[in-house]
Amino acid sequence: MTDYLTVLTTTDAQEAAASLAESAVTARVAACAQIVGPITSVYWWEGKVQREQEWQIIFKTPADRYPDLEAHIRAEHTYDVPEVIAGPIVAGNAAYLAWMSEETAATKVGNPRASAD
Repeated sequence: MTDYLTVLTTTDAQEAAASLAESAVTARVAACAQIVGPITSVYWWEGKVQREQEWQIIFKTPADRYPDLEAHIRAEHTYDVPEVIAGPIVAGNAAYLAWMSEETAATKVGNPRASAD
């Protein structure tokens, strides 16, 4: 498995995207989130083709944080079946990748996974 991932989801409103992005970064399940949009999505839903305006969120996270990030997205998302897909980061600035790991580390202050002293 790769060490780092980009994870994508979409929302139906810019405010929902901002809320989801901020809550994931605050929870330290992602080091960074970028919001792109509006975009046009075309997909099957409830037996017919839909075309809707959406906002895409691109999260960056270490692979070991993916299960927690997916759970966070699914719990906080407004869609019944939210898109949550991940792809590997096959190369990158070593300092940036290290920063991603540092900001999502279990020992980082503010991380819900941090142990209490």
